Amino acid sequence: MPQEISGLKRIWQFAAPHRGKVILATTYSTLGKIMDVVPEILIGVVIDVIVRGQGSFLAVQFGIADRWTQLLILTIANGFCWIFESLFGYLSALTWRNLSQTIEHEIRVDLYGHVQTLEVAWFEDTTSGGLLSILNDDINQLERFLDGGASSIIVLILNVILVGAVFYASSPLVTLFAFLPIPIIIFGSIQYQRSLKPRYAKVREAVAELSSTINTNLGGITTIKAFTAENREADRITKVSNDYREANVEAIKYSAAFVPLIRMVILSGFTCTLLIGGWLVLHSKMQVGIYSVLVFMTQRLLWPLTGLGETLDQYQRAMASVKRIFDLRSVEPTMPEGTKPLIQPVRGEITLANVSFGYGDGVDILKGIKMDIPAGETHAIVGATGAGKSTVIRLLMRFHDPRSGQVFIDGQDIKKLSYTSLRNCMGYVSQDVFLFHGTVRENIAYGRPDATDQEIEEAAQSAEAHEFILALPEGYDTVVGERGQKLSGGQRQRLSLARAILRDPAILVLDEATSAVDNETEAAIQRSLAHVTKGRTSVVIAHRLSTVRDADRIWVLEAGQVTESGTHNELVLNNGLYAALWRVQTGESIHG
Repeated sequence: MPQEISGLKRIWQFAAPHRGKVILATTYSTLGKIMDVVPEILIGVVIDVIVRGQGSFLAVQFGIADRWTQLLILTIANGFCWIFESLFGYLSALTWRNLSQTIEHEIRVDLYGHVQTLEVAWFEDTTSGGLLSILNDDINQLERFLDGGASSIIVLILNVILVGAVFYASSPLVTLFAFLPIPIIIFGSIQYQRSLKPRYAKVREAVAELSSTINTNLGGITTIKAFTAENREADRITKVSNDYREANVEAIKYSAAFVPLIRMVILSGFTCTLLIGGWLVLHSKMQVGIYSVLVFMTQRLLWPLTGLGETLDQYQRAMASVKRIFDLRSVEPTMPEGTKPLIQPVRGEITLANVSFGYGDGVDILKGIKMDIPAGETHAIVGATGAGKSTVIRLLMRFHDPRSGQVFIDGQDIKKLSYTSLRNCMGYVSQDVFLFHGTVRENIAYGRPDATDQEIEEAAQSAEAHEFILALPEGYDTVVGERGQKLSGGQRQRLSLARAILRDPAILVLDEATSAVDNETEAAIQRSLAHVTKGRTSVVIAHRLSTVRDADRIWVLEAGQVTESGTHNELVLNNGLYAALWRVQTGESIHG
């Protein structure tokens, strides 16, 4: 129970700006419930008029002797009660639902904003499907509870209080027996639903696994088809979906039994009212009208408790989701962001001072790396697969922090810089290009949303993308599809280069930008780079050595260490690893 209270406390704290609306919604619910109870009392008063005539409550208390007049007054009063009950019911539903939608929206936006503050390493250890499950399904589950469950609990409490007041005013003895089942129902409900908590936790875990698997498979649909693995993946989805189904079956088995058990307890309270109230009427110790009210009120009192099971069911599902939501919200970045701005104008001088780094608890991938890249020069980093080339870029952009050593830009330790200041000075082009589902224009302008159409087109021309863009069905307004799937690999790469160029960065970072394109596209990109790298610092990770032979300096990594550095000609003459790689790729002699 403490965890559930903690969950509610977290929601209440988060909803602090909306507590006025919570009070307003509760007021509407209260007035609506009052209007709901009054007609039951009026039924008893009507029966009192029919049975007792001029000795009725209205006749005695208000001096209205005529029975027809009494009935007319009661009918009008009943009509007003129904009208106001409908009005307050509408206002209550409107306020609660809008409130739940607002809180859902704010939690999702807040949670997504928080997730974006976490470092890249955290995302590498977290499945996108599991994250999507929390950001979407768990928040929706909470919204469903806030939409109906919260108001149901409030209305239920009001119902017990208001009906209890009517009962007590009518007969304390009948009240005792009619209310006897309530503590049993409430206590039993809490205990019963508590047993559901671990089962719903398993349901949330199962749906996260299902979301993750489906998300992964949809992202890899081309690979699945290429290896004719459709049936195998269908079996995988069947298994995780069945795990989700079985987790729900286990929870449903318990939750479905709740209402029948509650009905049996309600029967005892209803029976007590019928027998004890009837005995009092027969012995002239209670008026028939009051007895009628109590019979109706017993049903009004106890029957809503059958909905307690469904409400608590929603509650347990919501609390399981709340735990996952706020557990994610409590994850803190392990890399504190710096606060200093990069001194302007940015020259682009880069220094790696004895940098060592490894992922997680693994061994060092980079070991004592020392690099000096003067401003305005183009430097390439080459080496065999796994040598640590891309890791250098990830440290430069501060996706990770080194275990030891420091990275400097213009003499400033990047750990002390704000992410905005650091990354705004860079243009990044990766091997695995990511394009958003939007137009060509929107994707090029992603790093500079305020760019003019002319600036966008100039960037595209610099990346030699302008001509193919104009050939697309709608030119710059062509929608590229999710991840740019409507474009070829070379086209995506040139759009990515245009996106980087548009930022006019002091430092251009190219992570194997031409390794996955054809020769024609590579030549086009090389022509673009020869133009756009002038006057700016460029760091190029290259697999094809032919693309970096004109670099001012080439750094050769082997097993996480710099083993050689120099110009292309110097390294070829050095007859080391670079020369060996050059021979393999070109077939030239060492002195070729």
